[in-house]
Amino acid sequence: MTMTTRERWTVYPLLFLAIGLAMRAQSGTPDLNGRIRCEILDASSVVCRELRVESADGPTLVHLGRVKGGGGGRIEIRDARGNDSMAVGTRSGRSEGGVEFFERDGHESARLTSTGLDEPPPDAPVPQASPTDEQPGAEATDAGT
Repeated sequence: MTMTTRERWTVYPLLFLAIGLAMRAQSGTPDLNGRIRCEILDASSVVCRELRVESADGPTLVHLGRVKGGGGGRIEIRDARGNDSMAVGTRSGRSEGGVEFFERDGHESARLTSTGLDEPPPDAPVPQASPTDEQPGAEATDAGT
């Protein structure tokens, strides 16, 4: 028994619609803000402007992004309260990279660069807990101080 042309015009579009809906459900559906929420993302390559790892109760623990005011990239690692613990990358207005270490109170304790270990001046300003330009959850933020 073969399908008639009329049956084909009914069955095949429905088949492709069902396959398309099944594929869309697996990849996650965007919400009204264009965000896709899923439990696991398996990808061979991810291209983005910023990446944040947040704890369940809110503070950003790891932040990868570009440096405010120009420069290269920066990775910031924070404690459970959201205070800087360590940073790797460049700073605004500087071309060399480095590794920065912070005290529990947020003061920079040391910076390791290609020229060696730099001790911060005793009156160094305290960095803000979240050095991004905008509030958490905003569309585009920059890493770094």
